[in-house]
Amino acid sequence: MTRKAKNKIPMFLWSIIFLFLVIVISFPKWIMIFYPLPHSDIVFSAAQEYNVDPYLVFAIIRAESKYQTAAESPVGAKGLMQIMPDTAQWIAGQIKVQGFKNDDLHKPEVNIRFGCWYLRNLSDEFKGNLPLMVASYNAGRGKVKQWIHEGQWDGNPDNLGSIPFAETRQYVKNVMQNYEAYKAIYDRVK
Repeated sequence: MTRKAKNKIPMFLWSIIFLFLVIVISFPKWIMIFYPLPHSDIVFSAAQEYNVDPYLVFAIIRAESKYQTAAESPVGAKGLMQIMPDTAQWIAGQIKVQGFKNDDLHKPEVNIRFGCWYLRNLSDEFKGNLPLMVASYNAGRGKVKQWIHEGQWDGNPDNLGSIPFAETRQYVKNVMQNYEAYKAIYDRVK
């Protein structure tokens, strides 16, 4: 091996080591593109006000609307957290919001605040059981109570396959995966 070839090998190895270090150091930065924190000031404030995990809120926003404030589902759910107008009217009454209009659900500060209050309400009802809360957010608390009463599903995260509605089953899996990703990424960055 020539002297020139011997010198290239260490340079090549140093290049690989340098590239590896750049990837490791910048990992949280580039993965954040897929798990952003839109409206973070509103989310963190409302999550603190209602004592819910802000990363759960971001996970739901990602699953529900892909961060689009103007999102509207075929059944009429609106905004970032896809809240149904009837549910929003009920929440507005519970938290004493005067003059609420359904189109207000497209305002991030209203939608996120209502969504956080609703998550707190579900958390209280289901004693903090995250899969039950998330399933209720999607299918409605009445359906989830029925599943529990009929022994179809007990809220165990290991038994998500027992959720009777395919859409809710997939939704719970997506939100739980989003939630774990948000926690892994942003708890690491702190």
